[in-house]
Formats: sequence, structure tokens, C-alpha cells
Amino acid sequence: MAVTLRDTIKDTVAKHLNGGGLAFGQCLTAVGWVGGTLPEMYEEDGMVELSMADVAGGAIVTGAGLTGRRPIYVIRYQGFNWYNCVSILNYACKSKDMWNIPCPIFVRSIAMEGAIGPVAGSSHHSLYHRMPGVKIYSPMTPGEYEQCYQDFMKDDDVFYVSEHRGAYNNTEELDDVDFYEPDFVLFPISICRFAAMEASRELFKEGIKVAVYHQKVLKPFDVHKNWARALNIAGRGLVLDDDFPDGIASTLAQKLMLESGAKVWTMGLEERSSGFAKHLDNLPPSKHKIKKFIKNAVSN
Repeated sequence: MAVTLRDTIKDTVAKHLNGGGLAFGQCLTAVGWVGGTLPEMYEEDGMVELSMADVAGGAIVTGAGLTGRRPIYVIRYQGFNWYNCVSILNYACKSKDMWNIPCPIFVRSIAMEGAIGPVAGSSHHSLYHRMPGVKIYSPMTPGEYEQCYQDFMKDDDVFYVSEHRGAYNNTEELDDVDFYEPDFVLFPISICRFAAMEASRELFKEGIKVAVYHQKVLKPFDVHKNWARALNIAGRGLVLDDDFPDGIASTLAQKLMLESGAKVWTMGLEERSSGFAKHLDNLPPSKHKIKKFIKNAVSN
């Protein structure tokens, strides 16, 4: 049976705890074990249940990070980072720079959408992006998650790991779609990567060559030479994100434009709050919306 991203995350946490690490979070051992991504281990094994006081939880995890225990911090909804990130961003991320005392923390921040209101939904990696001392990964495949954890264990920075429940059943690695002479170039982040691949496949059947370069490491962000080459040939590209576009997506788009000279747009959540009813959802860009944008850009 193929290994899913969910299996990989679960095995990674088990390996971390068995190696003497710690995992913190709320409702970790409740029904479901955070979407099946946690091993059935308990406090004596290093699984630490926090109270529902979100701001205090981030401070406790920061203290554990300062001891060198390399804690994993599970945040069940990315929007909860607005409460959880205070001590992490303003102490853990700055400790090495200010006092030469590293505070490595593996922040598992989990996104989802659909009928969960204006606070809990979607990704919020832009919240962390503007601060120094943090690295931001967005793994959507088993191999990417394993690489992310390996990088963390070799590093001493805070890692913000932007997960998405929509990818937990994924078993496949996501390869870039490369064309020698593309008509358009996509740079998708997080769950948008799946819609981008579908859009590229369908547009190719219609005679439009859309290159797709998956964004797995959001900070530090380096523009690869083949990305700049593809953009220079196509003259236009699009950064896709399931966060609001006036954040990390805009930063990436600017860097891509400076390196290539091409025009790069952004597409993400609509500029509005979501609700709890289905008709009030604010969802990531669909393949239909992506295809429509590309067709308009290419035709113009």
C-alpha cells in the first residue's frame, strides 16, 4: 500500500518522540489524533497536552525550545497562529540573533477550508514570513515532508511547516512541469499546487503550454535559473496561494519579476472574510479560475 502524507507525518512525529523529542498542542490525544497524523503516544512518551490558552501555549513551547529539546508544536488550524505566534516570533525566532542562543521549534501549522469561519480557515504563512529567524516550508508530499524534517534536525532555526489537510491522502510526489518554450508559468504554493497541475494538464490539451514550478521552501526563497528562463520566454506568470495574496505571494512575485523581467501576478483568497455557511466560504483558487486567468492573459 502506498504511503500517504498523513502516514509520513505520523511516522515522523513517532520517530521524533522515540528519539527524546517533545510534541505540544491542544487535543492531541482526542478522537482522530489530529486527522490521523499523530501516533498513539501519551505524556510519558513526550506528547504534551496544552490548555486552551493559546498565547500561553506558544510561550511554553518556546521555553522547551530553549532547552534544546527541539519541540514539535501542533497548531490544528493555521488561523490560531494569531494567538500562538507571539512568543515564537518575538522570542524564539530572535533568540539566536540577539543572544546567540538557538531555539529550534518545528511548528506544524495545519490549514483547511470550508464552513469553519473567519478565523480558523486557510493558510497563514504570510503571518510568519516578515519576521527574521524563521524558515518556512510547505510540504505537500511524503518525500517533501521527510526532507523538511531532515533539514530541521540539521538546523537550529524555527521551522514554520505549512501543512494542509487536503493533502494528507496524497501518496504521489509532485514534479515540476517544464516546457522549453512555455506560454505561461505558474508558481503554486500549498494546496494550490494540485489545482495548478490539473489546470496545466487541461490547458495543454487546448494547445496552451503552462509550466508549473512547485514552491516548497517559501523562506528563504531563491529564484532558480530555469524559473527565470521560463518566465523570460513566456513573459508572464502567476503565484498561487491559499493565503491572502497581499503577503508572501506578492513578495515571491516581486522577486520573480526582478530576476526575469516578466510580469508576474498573484492569486489567492478573495479580499473578504469567510463565514460558516457553504455560500460564505473563501476558498483557494480553483483550476477553473486559474484556467480562465491564463486564457485571458495569453489571448491579450
